[in-house]
Amino acid sequence: MSETARTGGRGGPRTGHGERYDAVVVGAGAAGLNAALVLGRARRRVAVVDAGEPRNAPAAHMHGYLSRDGMPPAALLAVGREEVARYGVDLLDGRVEHIEPVDGPGFVVHLAGGPVLRARRVVVATGLRDGLPELPGLAERWGLDVLHCPYCHGWELRDRPLGVLGTGPGAVNQALLLRQWSADVVLLAHTLVLTAVDRERLAARGVRVVEGRIRRLVADDGRLRGVELVTGQVVPREAVFVLPQLVPRDGLLLGLDCARGEDGWVATDRTGRTSQPGVWAVGNVADPRAQVVIAAGTGAAAAFALDHELAAEDVERDLARHRASGAAVPAVPAVPAVPAVPAVPA
Repeated sequence: MSETARTGGRGGPRTGHGERYDAVVVGAGAAGLNAALVLGRARRRVAVVDAGEPRNAPAAHMHGYLSRDGMPPAALLAVGREEVARYGVDLLDGRVEHIEPVDGPGFVVHLAGGPVLRARRVVVATGLRDGLPELPGLAERWGLDVLHCPYCHGWELRDRPLGVLGTGPGAVNQALLLRQWSADVVLLAHTLVLTAVDRERLAARGVRVVEGRIRRLVADDGRLRGVELVTGQVVPREAVFVLPQLVPRDGLLLGLDCARGEDGWVATDRTGRTSQPGVWAVGNVADPRAQVVIAAGTGAAAAFALDHELAAEDVERDLARHRASGAAVPAVPAVPAVPAVPAVPA
């Protein structure tokens, strides 16, 4: 199939200065792939560059995604790659080092040790990383039986002994919420200072508080067995929840001088458009609360807005060419007069 046939004539030719695309999507998670899917179906020439580091890689299954509930995250991404490839989207394995705005408008996308891509627009879907407390045994169990989202894992752990690690101020609310799934919830206070109100609320919900600093998480035979305190006491638990520090992978966006919001995250409008013209940010890189289904939706919203912007640009380009060619403007036929409607007698 020719390039013109594949892209609807909008992608531009291949050149010696890098592949030319309507859009380059950085990141092949749910947000990035869904953006590429919509743009590919719009006959845009699209490349997706992915470093192969999905946030939910440790998880065996994902939940809360209608029709995909319980599906392994890797399986969703594999299906997504197959779908976007059907629409001519180029999937490139690699890491984007930086993105350079150029006149045009457009961007030059530099891959580490790889090709240089040229794009009219850029979608950044690089996600975030979970900063975990430095407790021995915690990182090894992350995504297995050390978890953070009750809505992702609560149903599977219902009625089992659960713990919440008191490593941050959100631990109290997390413990109160988990009480919906299990009657046996323990808050391991660790370094958390509880107020009298905190203790009253926890007691009212039947959440037990265990004082003392945590030494390590105890596991054997591939399963979590409990949480050991510095006193040597082991609190038996089958799973524990912890609130990680959410750190956006937003280096590319900051390199493009995209503005931050009051919350410290890159600011976007409802479509994911940033303060830098031509740049969208979607998924967890812009919204730490976005689960997989929400992240996919942000990718689609960005693609719709991006394509409308490109379409308007295409019209202006073609109009300028049409006028420069000296082609006559088609005459507008006269509109026949419409007979007056007789007044209705009172």
